[in-house]
Amino acid sequence: MRIIGAFALFLGAAGLTACSTAGSPFTRYEAPPSEGVDTTTLQDQEYPEYVIGPYDSLTVFVWRAPELSAQVQVRPDGRISTPLVEDIIAAGKSPTQLSAELEDRLGQYVRSPEVTVIVSGFSSTFDQQVRVLGEAQQPSAIPYQAGMTVLDVMISVGGLTDFAAGNRAKLIRGRGEDKQTYRLRLGDLLRNGDVSADVALQPGDVILIPEAIF
Repeated sequence: MRIIGAFALFLGAAGLTACSTAGSPFTRYEAPPSEGVDTTTLQDQEYPEYVIGPYDSLTVFVWRAPELSAQVQVRPDGRISTPLVEDIIAAGKSPTQLSAELEDRLGQYVRSPEVTVIVSGFSSTFDQQVRVLGEAQQPSAIPYQAGMTVLDVMISVGGLTDFAAGNRAKLIRGRGEDKQTYRLRLGDLLRNGDVSADVALQPGDVILIPEAIF
C-alpha cells in the first residue's frame, strides 16, 4: 500500500513561536512571553495526514488490475463507487485509511490486492482549510497542504489590498478554550520581502487582515 502526495515545502519559513521578541514572526496575545513557546522548525514539524472531503477528486489505483482502477469524485454524501466496490464512505478518512478499506473490500474478489489512493483534486473539509478574511485581494478558503506557510496562502489570495494594515493581521488557531490568537507581520513579509515574518500554518487556521486607519 503506497500513498503518493505532492506537497510544496517552503524551506525558508521560520518555526511558529508564541513568544514576543524582536525576531518573532508573530506575537501571541493571550499568553505571557514565557509561556507557550514552540521552537519547532518547519523542516522538523510533523503534519497531520490529509482528510478527504466531499468534492475531492481521487485516483484509485489497484496494482496489476487496471480494470479495477478508477478516477472518482467524492459525492456530496461523502461516498464513492469504484469497480466491484459500491458506496464506500471516503469523506472523513485519510488516503491511507481509504486504501486499507478498499483492499479489504476487493479482497473478496482479488487475491492480495494493493490499492493506492491519490488525492488529485482538493476540496477538503472545513477543518482542513485555511481561511483568509478581510483586506486580501481575494478572500477565500484554501485547502490545507502539508508545508503550507503564510506566504503560500497570501500568494493564493493575490496579496494585500492597498488599504490593508498588514502588520496588524491576526492568525486565529483552534477553537473554544484551545483558541489562540497571534499577530502576523504581513506588511513586512509581502511589501518588504522579510521572510523571517513567514510562518508555518496548520489546518483550520484563520487569517484576519484589518483595514488601515487613515
